[in-house]
Amino acid sequence: MAALLRHAAAAAAAVVLLIAAAASTDGATSFYASDPNLGSARVVFQTTHGDIEFGFFPHVAPKTVEHIYKLVRLGCYNTNHFFRVDKGFVAQVASVVGGRTAPMNDEQQEEAEKSVVGEFSTVKHVRGILSMGRHSDPNSGGSSFSILLGDAPHLDGQYAVFGRLTKGDDTLRKLEQLPTRREGIFVMPIERISILSTYYYDVDLESCEAEKSILRRRLSESASEVERWQNRFKLLPDLIAEA
Repeated sequence: MAALLRHAAAAAAAVVLLIAAAASTDGATSFYASDPNLGSARVVFQTTHGDIEFGFFPHVAPKTVEHIYKLVRLGCYNTNHFFRVDKGFVAQVASVVGGRTAPMNDEQQEEAEKSVVGEFSTVKHVRGILSMGRHSDPNSGGSSFSILLGDAPHLDGQYAVFGRLTKGDDTLRKLEQLPTRREGIFVMPIERISILSTYYYDVDLESCEAEKSILRRRLSESASEVERWQNRFKLLPDLIAEA
């Protein structure tokens, strides 16, 4: 009898804990131990040589992040390309104005023609960092940006860092092996490295949904266990009478 009560109480307690955990995951956020600057939004560029995924630094360069992320959500980088691949230095995405093979609609054109203020920070230019392109005017950043292929301390404080690579370093290494030609200061790939399509998602929402699915399953299992124990308790009077 005591054992039955203990088992039932444990099962009921598990249900309560699971309900509380399910509620708490609704507002949970992931902690990025590898880079505290990294937010939860992710962007994937699907290129002719593989996928490249990156995230943003919203607290380091908020205006730049807002602008680039809006360009992504509008589909502006679709059919664009990497016009520059300088091994050990940068892989640079072309401006969407002139870099795309597909024409832009009015909304895309309006956002693409905007420029953002130079949000320079103390974040270092190392491999995987995303750095905004610009002209001599520090506030001339548009839609072109570079992914660092190596450490470039001479760029620190001169160009706006706004994110970093999260997946796809193997793709970058493939790009670094492609034949190139030099045009002035630029090292450019001989073949066009197209950005075939892009998509975006939020890792917190993805993680939260997965966690909630697991919790719902465990909750259902625990509820079934409680029901089984309740049914056993209903049979106790008959078992005692028979004894």
